[in-house]
Amino acid sequence: MHNYKSILLVLQSVIFRKVSDKAIIVTDLHKRYDLGVINSGTFSDDLRKWWAKQRGHKDPTLPVDHDHSAKEYWALKGVDFEIKKGESVGIIGKNGAGKSTLLKILSRVTVPTKGSVKINGRIASLLEVGTGFHPDLTGRENIFMNGAILGMSRREIATKLDEIIAFSGVEKFVETPVKRYSSGMYVRLAFAVAAHLESEILIVDEVLAVGDAEFQKKCLGRMGEVSKEGRTVLFVSHNMGAIAELCYNSIVLSSGSLLYEGDVKDAISYYYKLNSSASQSSSSYIANPSTTSLKKYYISVVELKDSEENVKDAFLFEESIHVQTTIKSNAGSINTTLSLMMLSKNQNRVFTLHKEIVIDGDEAKINVKLPSSLFAPNYYSFSLCVLFHNREIYDLVESVCSIQIVDNGTEYAMLEGLDYGNVLIDAEWEIESRKPQ
Repeated sequence: MHNYKSILLVLQSVIFRKVSDKAIIVTDLHKRYDLGVINSGTFSDDLRKWWAKQRGHKDPTLPVDHDHSAKEYWALKGVDFEIKKGESVGIIGKNGAGKSTLLKILSRVTVPTKGSVKINGRIASLLEVGTGFHPDLTGRENIFMNGAILGMSRREIATKLDEIIAFSGVEKFVETPVKRYSSGMYVRLAFAVAAHLESEILIVDEVLAVGDAEFQKKCLGRMGEVSKEGRTVLFVSHNMGAIAELCYNSIVLSSGSLLYEGDVKDAISYYYKLNSSASQSSSSYIANPSTTSLKKYYISVVELKDSEENVKDAFLFEESIHVQTTIKSNAGSINTTLSLMMLSKNQNRVFTLHKEIVIDGDEAKINVKLPSSLFAPNYYSFSLCVLFHNREIYDLVESVCSIQIVDNGTEYAMLEGLDYGNVLIDAEWEIESRKPQ
C-alpha cells in the first residue's frame, strides 16, 4: 500500500511539473459573433442570456423570427495550442484571420463560445490604443490604475514608475490628462506600462504601428529583454522581420483556423506560400497576341519563381529569385540581346543585366537566378527589353512582375519603414583597438 502511495505521489509530481511549465493552454477554442446583434447593456438581459445558454435554450432576447445561422460569424474554429513559460510566440495571419479575437480571449476581454483557455500567470496586454486608460486621468494616475488592474500593488508600481515614464518619453506631459495625448503618446505610455510591470505574460497586438520607426525599435528591444527575463511574449504583427527577430516559434491563422505551429522562419515561409497563389498574376506577364504579330522578336512570357518552380509575388530575404523569360521570333532564328532591369518601388533602377541570345529556333527560354540575401526587403518590379546592339529595340515591357521581398530576420528588421538602400551587402569588417599612450 505504501508503495502505491509513493508511486501516486511521484506521478502527481511529474504531472504537476508538466502542466506548470505551460504558460497558456488553448483547447478546442471557438468564438462566434452574431452579426447585427448589439448587446442590450442591461444586467437583467445578460443574466437571462447566460441562464438560457446554461440550460441549452435559445437566446430569449432575440426576436421570434430571428435566423441565427444566417447572421453568425465564426472568428475562431477549433484552435488548439500550448505555449511554454518563457517562450516568444508570433501570431501571423491576414486581416480577418482571427488574431485579435484570439488575443482578446487570452486577455479576458471577451469569452469563448466553446472551448477552454488555461493561463498560468498574470497577463499584461496591449491590444488597442488606450486600452485600460481613463481619458480624464493624468499619465501618472493611469500608470497606477493600469498597474492595479494587472494585479500590482502600489509599491510595486512605484518602484517602476521612473523607468516607465522615461521609456515612454512623455515626461513633460505625465501630469496632463491622457485625453489630450496624441495617438503616438498614448501608445508609448501604454506600452511602457505593459512592458515594465511584473507580469508573467505580455501580449502585444499591432498597435506598435502607431509609433514611429525609432519607437518601434525601442519597443521590440524591450520585448526581447522581457523574453530573456523568462517571461512569455505573444506578438501579433504584419512586420515579418520583427516577428522573426523577436520570436522563436509562430502560429499561422487563416479564417479562424490554426494551420501551422512551429519554427518562426518555417511559419513565415508557410504563410507566404499559403497566400502567394491568390495574386500570382502580379508576378507574371503574358504578351497580348494582337500586339506581337508585327514584331521581329518579342517577349512572350515573364514569370518570377522560387527554387521549387512556384510562381509567387512574395520572396523571403533568404530566397533566390528566378526570372524566367520566353522570347519568340516572327523571323525564324533568334539573334538579339535581352536586357533585364530591376526597379525599386520608386521606379529607380537597382541593376541592369544584358545577355546576348543567339539560337537556331524561334523560341528561347531564359532563366536568370538572382542571388538570395542581397536585395533589401521592399517592393520591386522588372522591365525587360529585346534589342540589337543598343540601336534597335524590338520589344519593351516596363514595370511588370511586381514582388515584395520580405525581411525574415535580418538585423534591419527593427527598422522597417526606413530607407536603407536597395541592397544589403555582407561586407568583411576589420576593427583595430589601441590603448591610449
